[in-house]
Amino acid sequence: MSSLTDIIFLLLIFFMLTSSLVKIDIPLPKSDSKTVAPSDLAVMIRADESVTVNGKPSSWITLEQDVATNMRYSSNKDNTVISIIAENGVTYDKLHEVLKIAAGLKVKAILATQPKT
Repeated sequence: MSSLTDIIFLLLIFFMLTSSLVKIDIPLPKSDSKTVAPSDLAVMIRADESVTVNGKPSSWITLEQDVATNMRYSSNKDNTVISIIAENGVTYDKLHEVLKIAAGLKVKAILATQPKT
């Protein structure tokens, strides 16, 4: 039983370390949702329509290729989740573009929000 506890503890440490690798320094939309979902890949869209994949600059032309490349090297290939981090002011067209890429690659996509205060 203690070995199971060790494994769970190591997984907890792993997720705590990997979740802090992507720095979110933009204002996010507000939501009442309390759901916390793990994500394997972060796509950040700024109001000026620049885009990054896991903190690395990308372009709208190569976004699908960059996401697919990052998925290929993911440890969770079968259940990859893309977290869409969209700054306030990003158009729905750009969000829709990322959602289409996720649907085309057959992965789940979630929208990152901040809690309402």
